Amino acid sequence: MKNKTILVFDDDQAILDIFSIVLEAGGYKVEISSTSHDIIEKVAEIKPDAIIMDNWIPEIGGVEATRLLKSHPDFQQIPVIYCSANNDIESLASLAGAETYLSKPFDLDDLERKIADIIPS
Repeated sequence: MKNKTILVFDDDQAILDIFSIVLEAGGYKVEISSTSHDIIEKVAEIKPDAIIMDNWIPEIGGVEATRLLKSHPDFQQIPVIYCSANNDIESLASLAGAETYLSKPFDLDDLERKIADIIPS
């Protein structure tokens, strides 16, 4: 079975490191990006099985980047976990069209559960 790839969009290097360590320990291949303006090109190149999207990602922001992805016929089926410290994260995730969301600071068990829910094994 090939490793599932998760593409993480976040501008915080510490957060990217945590996602990378935890997800790689879980057997996933992790790709990272600190900007979201080229989301379509990135997704086309990496072909991830899931995406973790930060709300405050530079350039166009998480909501707009997720909407771009979800409006693209080739990539709209890729599940997105919307990630933010905002207290209205549920409505932001819904606005963006994400499948689910993860509050920051996140619980590692919660992260693993969300990933397991959206990526079929």
